[in-house]
Amino acid sequence: MVAFTLNGAAVSVEAAGAPLLHVLRGDCGLSGPRFGCGSEQCGACVVLVDGTPAYACTLGVEAVAGRSVTTVEGLGSPDAPHPLQRAFLTEQAGQCGFCLPGILVVAAWLLARDPDPDDAAIRDGLDPHLCRCGSYNRILRAVKRAAAEMASDRRRAERPPAASTGGVNRPPQAGASA
Repeated sequence: MVAFTLNGAAVSVEAAGAPLLHVLRGDCGLSGPRFGCGSEQCGACVVLVDGTPAYACTLGVEAVAGRSVTTVEGLGSPDAPHPLQRAFLTEQAGQCGFCLPGILVVAAWLLARDPDPDDAAIRDGLDPHLCRCGSYNRILRAVKRAAAEMASDRRRAERPPAASTGGVNRPPQAGASA
């Protein structure tokens, strides 16, 4: 029995010797992580293990015992998508979408490490991922769009609350004492 946290929920599986990808897709019923090559060459299977990218196609499930695994399903939901998921839709960054689960989790990892990456940092972070549709420019724009949205959200959250005017927003009258 292997117990770990999957997208914030505790799970236990009986799958000794199985690759994490098979457990995620089979035992856990997820469809996000994909089998592309089985040899860490395409990135379609990438998940975050304790916040760090890992190839689920070659990682044994025992290696995640007691750890936290995040898949694309754990980034957001249809009702509350992650800024990256919104940006990828807005930029139409995927054509077939096969590569996107791995790209999205690595992009989330990248933005957690570097909230304002330049083009070179994004390309470097996503370099191991193959997109057979050739959507790389749109993917790059989507990551930059998400970074900008996340920065705007951080600035909004850091702003002190405005002083209450009792619902009235009028300038002081001339001659009135404050």
